[in-house]
Amino acid sequence: MDKELAPEIITKRKNKNIIIGLTAVAVLAFSVWLLRGYLKSSIKRADITTAKVEIGNIENTVNASGEVLPEFEEVLTSPIAASIKSALMDAGSKVKPGQSIITLDKSATETEFAKLQFQLETKQNEISKLKLDLNKSFYDIKSNNDIKQLRIANLTDAVENAKRLFKAGGGTREGIEQAELNLKVAQLEKKQLENEIRNKQQTMQIEIKEAEIAAAIQKSDLNELQRKLNLANIVATRNGVVTYVNKNIGATVSTGEILARIADLSSFKVAGSIADNSLDQLRSGVPVIVRINDDQLRGVVTNVSPSVQNGVASFDIRLDERNSKLLRPNMKVDVFLVTATRSRVMRVANGPAFKGPSVQDIFIVRNGKAERRTVHIGLSNFDYVQILDGVQPGDVVITSDMSEYKNSTELTIKD
Repeated sequence: MDKELAPEIITKRKNKNIIIGLTAVAVLAFSVWLLRGYLKSSIKRADITTAKVEIGNIENTVNASGEVLPEFEEVLTSPIAASIKSALMDAGSKVKPGQSIITLDKSATETEFAKLQFQLETKQNEISKLKLDLNKSFYDIKSNNDIKQLRIANLTDAVENAKRLFKAGGGTREGIEQAELNLKVAQLEKKQLENEIRNKQQTMQIEIKEAEIAAAIQKSDLNELQRKLNLANIVATRNGVVTYVNKNIGATVSTGEILARIADLSSFKVAGSIADNSLDQLRSGVPVIVRINDDQLRGVVTNVSPSVQNGVASFDIRLDERNSKLLRPNMKVDVFLVTATRSRVMRVANGPAFKGPSVQDIFIVRNGKAERRTVHIGLSNFDYVQILDGVQPGDVVITSDMSEYKNSTELTIKD
Protein backbone atom coordinates (compact mmCIF):
# COMPACT_ATOMS: atom_id res chain seq x y z
CA MET A 1 0.00 0.00 0.00
CA ASP A 2 1.43 3.36 -1.15
CA LYS A 3 2.02 5.92 1.47
CA GLU A 4 0.79 9.51 0.85
CA LEU A 5 3.64 12.06 0.71
CA ALA A 6 3.72 14.93 3.08
CA PRO A 7 2.74 18.39 1.66
CA GLU A 8 6.21 19.76 2.51
CA ILE A 9 7.88 17.14 0.34
CA ILE A 10 5.53 17.84 -2.61
CA THR A 11 6.21 21.59 -2.41
CA LYS A 12 9.95 21.00 -2.21
CA ARG A 13 9.87 18.81 -5.33
CA LYS A 14 7.83 21.40 -7.27
CA ASN A 15 10.25 24.18 -6.39
CA LYS A 16 13.18 22.01 -7.46
CA ASN A 17 11.56 21.35 -10.85
CA ILE A 18 10.89 25.07 -11.36
CA ILE A 19 14.50 25.98 -10.58
CA ILE A 20 15.76 23.31 -12.97
CA GLY A 21 13.46 24.59 -15.74
CA LEU A 22 14.47 28.26 -15.30
CA THR A 23 18.13 27.29 -15.27
CA ALA A 24 17.72 25.33 -18.49
CA VAL A 25 15.98 28.29 -20.17
CA ALA A 26 18.72 30.70 -19.05
CA VAL A 27 21.49 28.40 -20.27
CA LEU A 28 19.72 27.98 -23.61
CA ALA A 29 19.27 31.78 -24.04
CA PHE A 30 22.90 32.43 -23.16
CA SER A 31 24.03 29.78 -25.61
CA VAL A 32 21.91 31.30 -28.37
CA TRP A 33 23.36 34.74 -27.58
CA LEU A 34 26.92 33.42 -27.73
CA LEU A 35 26.21 31.43 -30.86
CA ARG A 36 24.70 34.51 -32.54
CA GLY A 37 27.83 36.48 -31.76
CA TYR A 38 30.16 33.78 -33.05
CA LEU A 39 28.08 33.14 -36.16
CA LYS A 40 28.28 36.84 -37.09
CA SER A 41 32.02 36.72 -37.53
CA SER A 42 32.11 38.24 -41.01
CA ILE A 43 30.77 41.27 -42.84
CA LYS A 44 30.65 42.36 -46.49
CA ARG A 45 32.79 45.31 -47.48
CA ALA A 46 29.87 46.74 -49.48
CA ASP A 47 27.79 46.92 -46.28
CA ILE A 48 30.13 49.27 -44.43
CA THR A 49 31.49 52.78 -44.78
CA THR A 50 34.94 53.73 -43.57
CA ALA A 51 37.00 56.82 -42.89
CA LYS A 52 40.66 57.40 -42.10
CA VAL A 53 41.81 58.93 -38.83
CA GLU A 54 43.58 62.22 -39.56
CA ILE A 55 45.07 65.20 -37.77
CA GLY A 56 43.09 68.40 -38.10
CA ASN A 57 40.90 70.99 -36.43
CA ILE A 58 37.43 70.29 -35.03
CA GLU A 59 34.55 72.40 -33.76
CA ASN A 60 31.92 71.29 -31.30
CA THR A 61 28.47 72.33 -32.51
CA VAL A 62 24.90 72.51 -31.24
CA ASN A 63 22.13 71.90 -33.77
CA ALA A 64 19.57 74.58 -34.56
CA SER A 65 17.44 75.56 -37.54
CA GLY A 66 17.10 78.71 -39.57
CA GLU A 67 15.34 80.56 -42.35
CA VAL A 68 17.04 82.83 -44.89
CA LEU A 69 15.53 86.33 -44.95
CA PRO A 70 16.44 89.53 -46.80
CA GLU A 71 18.73 91.60 -44.60
CA PHE A 72 16.77 94.71 -45.51
CA GLU A 73 13.01 94.43 -46.03
CA GLU A 74 10.67 97.39 -46.18
CA VAL A 75 7.12 96.85 -45.00
CA LEU A 76 4.62 99.27 -46.57
CA THR A 77 1.53 99.79 -44.43
CA SER A 78 -1.60 101.82 -44.96
CA PRO A 79 -1.23 105.23 -43.25
CA ILE A 80 -4.99 105.81 -43.37
CA ALA A 81 -8.23 103.87 -43.30
CA ALA A 82 -9.07 103.41 -46.97
CA SER A 83 -10.00 100.88 -49.61
CA ILE A 84 -7.68 99.32 -52.19
CA LYS A 85 -8.37 100.87 -55.57
CA SER A 86 -5.84 98.97 -57.66
CA ALA A 87 -2.67 96.85 -57.37
CA LEU A 88 -0.03 97.85 -59.90
CA MET A 89 2.64 95.27 -59.04
CA ASP A 90 2.77 91.52 -58.52
CA ALA A 91 4.95 89.61 -56.06
CA GLY A 92 8.32 89.02 -57.67
CA SER A 93 8.34 92.30 -59.61
CA LYS A 94 11.48 94.41 -59.47
CA VAL A 95 10.90 98.02 -58.45
CA LYS A 96 12.84 101.28 -58.37
CA PRO A 97 12.38 104.26 -56.03
CA GLY A 98 9.21 106.19 -56.83
CA GLN A 99 7.39 103.37 -58.62
CA SER A 100 3.77 103.02 -57.51
CA ILE A 101 2.72 99.64 -56.12
CA ILE A 102 -0.85 100.10 -54.84
CA THR A 103 -3.44 102.86 -55.31
CA LEU A 104 -5.75 103.63 -52.39
CA ASP A 105 -9.11 105.40 -52.41
CA LYS A 106 -8.30 108.51 -50.33
CA SER A 107 -11.57 110.43 -50.79
CA ALA A 108 -12.73 110.11 -47.15
CA THR A 109 -9.40 111.32 -45.80
CA GLU A 110 -9.25 114.15 -48.34
CA THR A 111 -12.69 115.31 -47.14
CA GLU A 112 -11.45 115.25 -43.55
CA PHE A 113 -8.38 117.21 -44.62
CA ALA A 114 -10.52 119.92 -46.23
CA LYS A 115 -12.64 120.13 -43.06
CA LEU A 116 -9.56 120.57 -40.86
CA GLN A 117 -8.21 123.19 -43.27
CA PHE A 118 -11.46 125.18 -42.98
CA GLN A 119 -11.38 124.93 -39.17
CA LEU A 120 -7.79 126.19 -39.12
CA GLU A 121 -8.68 129.18 -41.30
CA THR A 122 -11.60 129.95 -38.96
CA LYS A 123 -9.33 129.80 -35.93
CA GLN A 124 -6.78 132.07 -37.61
CA ASN A 125 -9.56 134.57 -38.35
CA GLU A 126 -10.57 134.47 -34.67
CA ILE A 127 -6.98 135.27 -33.69
CA SER A 128 -6.91 138.23 -36.08
CA LYS A 129 -10.23 139.51 -34.63
CA LEU A 130 -8.90 139.16 -31.07
CA LYS A 131 -5.80 141.13 -31.98
CA LEU A 132 -7.95 143.89 -33.53
CA ASP A 133 -10.15 143.97 -30.42
CA LEU A 134 -7.06 144.15 -28.24
CA ASN A 135 -5.65 147.06 -30.24
CA LYS A 136 -8.99 148.92 -30.20
CA SER A 137 -9.49 148.35 -26.49
CA PHE A 138 -5.93 149.43 -25.77
CA TYR A 139 -6.41 152.57 -27.87
CA ASP A 140 -9.70 153.44 -26.11
CA ILE A 141 -8.27 152.91 -22.66
CA LYS A 142 -5.12 154.89 -23.56
CA SER A 143 -7.28 157.77 -24.78
CA ASN A 144 -9.27 157.75 -21.53
CA ASN A 145 -6.00 157.66 -19.64
CA ASP A 146 -4.75 160.76 -21.53
CA ILE A 147 -8.03 162.54 -20.73
CA LYS A 148 -7.60 161.65 -17.04
CA GLN A 149 -4.06 163.01 -17.18
CA LEU A 150 -5.33 166.33 -18.59
CA ARG A 151 -8.00 166.53 -15.93
CA ILE A 152 -5.44 165.88 -13.19
CA ALA A 153 -3.28 168.68 -14.60
CA ASN A 154 -6.31 170.99 -14.61
CA LEU A 155 -7.26 170.06 -11.04
CA THR A 156 -3.65 170.57 -9.92
CA ASP A 157 -3.85 174.14 -11.28
CA ALA A 158 -7.22 174.57 -9.53
CA VAL A 159 -5.64 173.65 -6.19
CA GLU A 160 -2.83 176.17 -6.73
CA ASN A 161 -5.30 178.88 -7.70
CA ALA A 162 -7.43 178.17 -4.63
CA LYS A 163 -4.36 178.48 -2.39
CA ARG A 164 -3.28 181.79 -3.99
CA LEU A 165 -6.79 183.14 -3.75
CA PHE A 166 -6.95 182.16 -0.07
CA LYS A 167 -3.70 183.99 0.64
CA ALA A 168 -5.04 187.05 -1.12
CA GLY A 169 -8.12 186.95 1.13
CA GLY A 170 -10.51 186.20 -1.66
CA GLY A 171 -10.99 182.48 -0.99
CA THR A 172 -11.90 180.06 1.77
CA ARG A 173 -10.31 177.01 3.38
CA GLU A 174 -13.27 174.95 2.17
CA GLY A 175 -12.47 175.95 -1.44
CA ILE A 176 -8.89 174.65 -1.10
CA GLU A 177 -10.05 171.37 0.47
CA GLN A 178 -12.62 170.84 -2.25
CA ALA A 179 -10.02 171.42 -4.98
CA GLU A 180 -7.57 168.98 -3.31
CA LEU A 181 -10.36 166.38 -2.93
CA ASN A 182 -11.22 166.65 -6.62
CA LEU A 183 -7.53 166.17 -7.47
CA LYS A 184 -7.21 163.04 -5.30
CA VAL A 185 -10.35 161.54 -6.85
CA ALA A 186 -8.98 162.16 -10.34
CA GLN A 187 -5.61 160.62 -9.39
CA LEU A 188 -7.32 157.50 -7.99
CA GLU A 189 -9.46 157.22 -11.10
CA LYS A 190 -6.29 157.40 -13.23
CA LYS A 191 -4.64 154.62 -11.17
CA GLN A 192 -7.78 152.51 -11.53
CA LEU A 193 -7.73 153.07 -15.28
CA GLU A 194 -4.03 152.15 -15.51
CA ASN A 195 -4.70 148.92 -13.58
CA GLU A 196 -7.61 148.20 -15.90
CA ILE A 197 -5.32 148.73 -18.87
CA ARG A 198 -2.80 146.21 -17.53
CA ASN A 199 -5.47 143.61 -16.72
CA LYS A 200 -7.15 144.06 -20.08
CA GLN A 201 -3.85 143.65 -21.90
CA GLN A 202 -2.93 140.49 -19.95
CA THR A 203 -6.40 138.95 -20.41
CA MET A 204 -6.50 139.57 -24.13
CA GLN A 205 -2.93 138.36 -24.60
CA ILE A 206 -3.85 135.12 -22.77
CA GLU A 207 -6.90 134.74 -25.01
CA ILE A 208 -4.76 135.30 -28.10
CA LYS A 209 -2.14 132.82 -26.80
CA GLU A 210 -4.81 130.17 -26.19
CA ALA A 211 -6.23 130.74 -29.64
CA GLU A 212 -2.74 130.51 -31.19
CA ILE A 213 -2.06 127.23 -29.33
CA ALA A 214 -5.38 125.79 -30.53
CA ALA A 215 -4.54 126.92 -34.06
CA ALA A 216 -1.05 125.37 -33.80
CA ILE A 217 -2.59 122.05 -32.70
CA GLN A 218 -5.00 122.15 -35.60
CA LYS A 219 -2.16 123.01 -37.96
CA SER A 220 -0.12 120.08 -36.61
CA ASP A 221 -3.10 117.75 -37.13
CA LEU A 222 -3.50 119.14 -40.63
CA ASN A 223 0.20 118.63 -41.43
CA GLU A 224 0.05 115.06 -40.06
CA LEU A 225 -2.99 114.31 -42.19
CA GLN A 226 -1.23 115.82 -45.19
CA ARG A 227 1.77 113.57 -44.49
CA LYS A 228 -0.50 110.53 -44.31
CA LEU A 229 -2.15 111.50 -47.57
CA ASN A 230 1.27 111.73 -49.18
CA LEU A 231 2.22 108.33 -47.76
CA ALA A 232 -1.05 106.90 -49.05
CA ASN A 233 0.62 106.96 -52.46
CA ILE A 234 2.13 103.49 -51.92
CA VAL A 235 5.43 103.73 -53.78
CA ALA A 236 8.81 102.04 -53.51
CA THR A 237 11.50 103.99 -51.68
CA ARG A 238 14.45 101.81 -52.74
CA ASN A 239 15.54 99.32 -55.34
CA GLY A 240 14.32 95.82 -54.58
CA VAL A 241 11.86 93.06 -55.31
CA VAL A 242 8.22 92.99 -54.27
CA THR A 243 7.76 89.95 -52.05
CA TYR A 244 4.11 90.56 -51.08
CA VAL A 245 1.19 92.64 -52.38
CA ASN A 246 -2.34 92.88 -50.97
CA LYS A 247 -4.39 92.42 -54.13
CA ASN A 248 -7.86 92.40 -52.53
CA ILE A 249 -9.25 95.13 -54.76
CA GLY A 250 -12.07 97.02 -53.04
CA ALA A 251 -11.22 95.65 -49.61
CA THR A 252 -11.12 98.13 -46.73
CA VAL A 253 -7.79 98.36 -44.94
CA SER A 254 -7.25 99.91 -41.54
CA THR A 255 -4.42 102.17 -40.45
CA GLY A 256 -1.21 100.15 -40.07
CA GLU A 257 -2.37 97.17 -42.12
CA ILE A 258 0.36 95.68 -44.34
CA LEU A 259 -0.08 96.41 -48.03
CA ALA A 260 3.23 95.32 -49.54
CA ARG A 261 6.78 94.21 -48.75
CA ILE A 262 9.88 95.15 -50.70
CA ALA A 263 13.10 93.22 -50.12
CA ASP A 264 16.66 93.97 -51.12
CA LEU A 265 17.74 90.58 -52.45
CA SER A 266 21.39 91.58 -52.71
CA SER A 267 21.96 90.93 -49.01
CA PHE A 268 20.59 88.23 -46.67
CA LYS A 269 20.54 87.22 -43.03
CA VAL A 270 19.36 84.08 -41.23
CA ALA A 271 16.65 83.98 -38.57
CA GLY A 272 17.57 81.07 -36.30
CA SER A 273 15.63 79.07 -33.71
CA ILE A 274 16.82 76.62 -31.08
CA ALA A 275 15.25 74.50 -28.34
CA ASP A 276 15.19 76.27 -24.98
CA ASN A 277 17.19 73.45 -23.35
CA SER A 278 20.22 74.72 -25.30
CA LEU A 279 19.82 78.37 -24.26
CA ASP A 280 22.97 78.23 -22.13
CA GLN A 281 24.94 77.81 -25.39
CA LEU A 282 23.27 80.79 -27.10
CA ARG A 283 24.59 84.35 -26.83
CA SER A 284 25.61 87.21 -29.08
CA GLY A 285 28.97 86.72 -30.74
CA VAL A 286 28.82 82.92 -30.95
CA PRO A 287 30.23 81.69 -34.32
CA VAL A 288 27.71 79.92 -36.53
CA ILE A 289 27.87 77.51 -39.45
CA VAL A 290 24.93 77.63 -41.86
CA ARG A 291 24.66 74.51 -43.99
CA ILE A 292 22.93 74.62 -47.39
CA ASN A 293 22.89 71.13 -48.92
CA ASP A 294 26.60 70.22 -49.13
CA ASP A 295 27.81 73.82 -48.86
CA GLN A 296 28.27 75.89 -45.76
CA LEU A 297 28.51 79.58 -44.86
CA ARG A 298 29.99 81.17 -41.77
CA GLY A 299 28.39 83.81 -39.59
CA VAL A 300 27.88 85.07 -36.05
CA VAL A 301 24.92 85.46 -33.70
CA THR A 302 24.04 89.17 -33.53
CA ASN A 303 20.80 89.31 -31.57
CA VAL A 304 19.04 86.92 -29.17
CA SER A 305 15.34 87.32 -28.48
CA PRO A 306 14.68 87.64 -24.73
CA SER A 307 11.43 85.68 -24.95
CA VAL A 308 10.87 81.94 -25.45
CA GLN A 309 7.74 80.76 -27.25
CA ASN A 310 6.58 77.15 -27.27
CA GLY A 311 9.96 76.00 -26.00
CA VAL A 312 11.85 77.70 -28.85
CA ALA A 313 14.25 80.66 -28.64
CA SER A 314 14.89 82.94 -31.63
CA PHE A 315 18.07 84.70 -32.72
CA ASP A 316 19.54 86.51 -35.73
CA ILE A 317 22.66 85.56 -37.67
CA ARG A 318 24.86 87.96 -39.63
CA LEU A 319 26.56 86.07 -42.44
CA ASP A 320 30.15 86.72 -43.50
CA GLU A 321 29.05 86.29 -47.13
CA ARG A 322 25.69 88.01 -47.16
CA ASN A 323 25.39 88.10 -50.95
CA SER A 324 26.17 84.42 -51.58
CA LYS A 325 24.46 82.94 -54.64
CA LEU A 326 23.42 79.98 -52.49
CA LEU A 327 20.93 82.12 -50.56
CA ARG A 328 17.25 82.37 -51.43
CA PRO A 329 14.43 84.12 -49.53
CA ASN A 330 12.53 81.87 -47.06
CA MET A 331 14.98 79.00 -47.62
CA LYS A 332 15.15 76.57 -44.68
CA VAL A 333 18.71 75.82 -43.59
CA ASP A 334 20.56 73.84 -40.94
CA VAL A 335 22.29 75.98 -38.33
CA PHE A 336 25.11 74.88 -36.05
CA LEU A 337 26.33 76.96 -33.11
CA VAL A 338 30.07 76.55 -32.60
CA THR A 339 30.57 76.15 -28.84
CA ALA A 340 34.22 74.99 -28.76
CA THR A 341 37.22 74.57 -31.08
CA ARG A 342 40.29 72.31 -30.93
CA SER A 343 43.35 72.42 -33.20
CA ARG A 344 45.54 69.52 -34.40
CA VAL A 345 43.57 66.67 -32.90
CA MET A 346 42.78 63.16 -34.13
CA ARG A 347 39.50 63.25 -35.99
CA VAL A 348 37.45 60.98 -38.21
CA ALA A 349 34.40 61.54 -40.37
CA ASN A 350 31.16 61.39 -38.38
CA GLY A 351 28.74 58.54 -39.01
CA PRO A 352 26.13 56.21 -37.46
CA ALA A 353 28.85 54.31 -35.60
CA PHE A 354 29.19 57.20 -33.14
CA LYS A 355 26.23 57.22 -30.77
CA GLY A 356 27.12 60.07 -28.43
CA PRO A 357 28.60 58.65 -25.16
CA SER A 358 32.14 59.69 -24.27
CA VAL A 359 33.27 56.00 -24.17
CA GLN A 360 32.37 53.87 -27.21
CA ASP A 361 33.35 50.68 -28.98
CA ILE A 362 34.30 51.10 -32.62
CA PHE A 363 35.85 48.82 -35.27
CA ILE A 364 39.23 49.41 -36.94
CA VAL A 365 39.97 47.86 -40.35
CA ARG A 366 43.32 46.08 -40.40
CA ASN A 367 44.64 43.26 -42.66
CA GLY A 368 41.19 42.39 -43.99
CA LYS A 369 39.62 42.24 -40.53
CA ALA A 370 37.58 44.55 -38.34
CA GLU A 371 38.95 44.77 -34.81
CA ARG A 372 36.88 46.17 -31.96
CA ARG A 373 38.44 49.03 -29.99
CA THR A 374 37.26 51.00 -26.97
CA VAL A 375 37.91 54.72 -27.47
CA HIS A 376 37.14 58.02 -25.76
CA ILE A 377 35.23 60.62 -27.77
CA GLY A 378 35.91 64.39 -27.53
CA LEU A 379 34.28 67.15 -29.56
CA SER A 380 31.91 66.34 -32.41
CA ASN A 381 29.97 68.06 -35.15
CA PHE A 382 28.07 67.10 -38.28
CA ASP A 383 31.32 66.41 -40.18
CA TYR A 384 33.85 65.03 -37.69
CA VAL A 385 34.28 63.27 -34.36
CA GLN A 386 37.35 63.75 -32.18
CA ILE A 387 38.93 60.51 -30.91
CA LEU A 388 41.10 61.01 -27.85
CA ASP A 389 42.77 57.59 -27.65
CA GLY A 390 42.70 53.98 -28.88
CA VAL A 391 43.61 54.82 -32.49
CA GLN A 392 46.48 56.32 -34.46
CA PRO A 393 46.50 58.71 -37.40
CA GLY A 394 46.06 56.67 -40.56
CA ASP A 395 43.88 53.99 -38.95
CA VAL A 396 40.74 53.17 -40.93
CA VAL A 397 37.53 53.33 -38.84
CA ILE A 398 34.19 51.78 -39.76
CA THR A 399 31.70 54.67 -39.55
CA SER A 400 28.52 52.75 -40.37
CA ASP A 401 26.24 51.33 -37.64
CA MET A 402 27.87 48.24 -36.09
CA SER A 403 25.51 47.76 -33.17
CA GLU A 404 24.51 44.23 -34.26
CA TYR A 405 28.17 43.17 -33.97
CA LYS A 406 28.64 44.60 -30.48
CA ASN A 407 29.46 41.17 -29.06
CA SER A 408 32.13 40.41 -31.65
CA THR A 409 35.75 41.28 -30.99
CA GLU A 410 36.88 40.62 -34.56
CA LEU A 411 35.15 40.33 -37.92
CA THR A 412 36.35 39.09 -41.28
CA ILE A 413 35.68 41.57 -44.06
CA LYS A 414 34.53 39.83 -47.26
CA ASP A 415 34.69 41.41 -50.69
